[in-house]
Amino acid sequence: MQTIKLHSADTHELGCSGCRDNEHQTFNLSFAFQPIVRASTRKVVSYEALARGPEGQGFAFVRDQINSDNLYNFDQTCRVRAIELATRLKINVALNINFTPNAVYRPELCIRTTLAAAQKYGFPVEKIHFEVTESEEIREKTHLVNIIETYKKLGFTTVIDDFGAGFSGLNLLAEFQPDYIKIDRALIDHVDQRPARQAIIQGVILTCRKLNIDILAEGVEREEEYRWLAHEGIDLFQGYYFAYPGFKQLPGVPDELF
Repeated sequence: MQTIKLHSADTHELGCSGCRDNEHQTFNLSFAFQPIVRASTRKVVSYEALARGPEGQGFAFVRDQINSDNLYNFDQTCRVRAIELATRLKINVALNINFTPNAVYRPELCIRTTLAAAQKYGFPVEKIHFEVTESEEIREKTHLVNIIETYKKLGFTTVIDDFGAGFSGLNLLAEFQPDYIKIDRALIDHVDQRPARQAIIQGVILTCRKLNIDILAEGVEREEEYRWLAHEGIDLFQGYYFAYPGFKQLPGVPDELF
């Protein structure tokens, strides 16, 4: 794993024009954090940072502030503020941050703001997990592959979010292999009662095992869903069954849920 040192001044010098042109843009937002757990150890292993309004308003409040002109700056702002708040809350596990591939111009340059924030707040790069949602249409698949490969080389963990609900499905895994995928809630919902969903998830599990990709089941809301998925060998979980997102806090997960 590379140890990267970067001074904050380098961000402006090496950033692209998209970064400099939007530096004045500010956003009225904060974050809620939802735990990700590993069932075999009964421990929280990460928290996903979820953008919220300054008083805890839902993502729609935040989304209304975004347009095509400020998308890049929004993406960068979320990364920095998520790291800052998580550090202030004394997080001692990994941090999952969502990013928008269509807002990344050149990954080797655009990542420097994130690296500078990690250095400033003393947050280890290896504890930053970048999630790209599969439900967002990617303009150029090669661009996404380049982003993922760049992030992996820099020591970040990479994740495909909402897997199974988006544009590319298994074709995306043929192009690149992230560290893990998050199976979408649409496939998780009542999986214990739905043979077709069971078959699809079993197929995804087999594929990911052959590709050495870990699997997380997201959106788990019922104990029966959790039990079925755990029986199939999935070990990472996230969802209301374990904990709701905590606004400006890091929720714990009761041991008796496992």
